[in-house]
Amino acid sequence: MRISDFWRLMDDEFGSGYSRVLSSSLVLAGVGGHTADQALRAGVPPRQVWLALCDVQEVPPERRLGRDVKPH
Repeated sequence: MRISDFWRLMDDEFGSGYSRVLSSSLVLAGVGGHTADQALRAGVPPRQVWLALCDVQEVPPERRLGRDVKPH
């Protein structure tokens, strides 16, 4: 997963404003007790950060891959 994919998933699930609040303030045990922003800056893979955030926010498994995007 690329960082751009991480942000797309964040915005789709939480909204563009709230996703930034979560990434900068929510401490995630699954990435060593860091926020998502800190973990990404430290080089933690975006997928690992996303899944840790999903666990804490109780995102259901069926939404962890993001919404379906219809091809053009």
